[in-house]
Amino acid sequence: MFGTHFYHEKTRKCVAIFGRLFNNIYVLRKNAAGGVMSQVKVPLSYAPKAKYLDRIRENPDLVEDTKVAIKLPRMSFEITSINYDTTRQLAKTAHFSTTTNPTTTTSRQKFNTAVPYVMGFQLNIYAKTQDDALQMVEQILPYFNPQYTLTIKPFITEYPTFKEDIPITITGVSFADDFEGDLAQRRTIIYTLDFEMRTNYYGPIPETKVIRKSVAKVFSPRVGFVDSDRGLTVDSDVRLQTIEINPNPTSIVGMPDSDFGFTTTIWGADSDGGFGS
Repeated sequence: MFGTHFYHEKTRKCVAIFGRLFNNIYVLRKNAAGGVMSQVKVPLSYAPKAKYLDRIRENPDLVEDTKVAIKLPRMSFEITSINYDTTRQLAKTAHFSTTTNPTTTTSRQKFNTAVPYVMGFQLNIYAKTQDDALQMVEQILPYFNPQYTLTIKPFITEYPTFKEDIPITITGVSFADDFEGDLAQRRTIIYTLDFEMRTNYYGPIPETKVIRKSVAKVFSPRVGFVDSDRGLTVDSDVRLQTIEINPNPTSIVGMPDSDFGFTTTIWGADSDGGFGS
């Protein structure tokens, strides 16, 4: 139906930048005197919460079952929703232009209005002890007040100078502790943080021609004029002059939107100037 293939990898880039926010979190283990006994970098991966819980609770017995339970602490995240953002909707006819070749004088790329969407993310924090979980949560919450804004390049290869601000807002924090059942059951503390990322999607980027000449004809209204030669009433207007505007010089090379000056030529009513009546 649409007939034009394009792929800006916007969703993939959003997932990558969201994950990089939390890929450098550590948990410290201290002794009674306050000295650091060990330091653990918390692993982070893209995975649903339910699948991770099943994997965490696997039987760690190597005799009867070769599956080993996942070591904690650990974090996972996933996309939970993608919804249209009506609060950031712009006029559909708006656009802006740029070019990848600064020496061209005849064409440029046209960017239509971006389509705003809100992308929902969920970050899950898993730990065996409350202290480990609180260490991870406290390294995250102070940065969201309630939002944290990132600047990205949505078109890294084609347009490396084009940048876009993407705010990420924290919308909720919940806590769960499944310390129930018999004493042999493994305990898992889970903190769930919900986020909203406000991003934009861009359609295909067509190439358009640069306007290098403007021609305007000025007319005087004439209503009910009687043509004496033919005895008819004529409603056509009378052309007063024709205005032509060209860049000066016409062979100029540079950015298409640069203003290097223009030459204006005005043709009177008694001359066609090569444009006809």
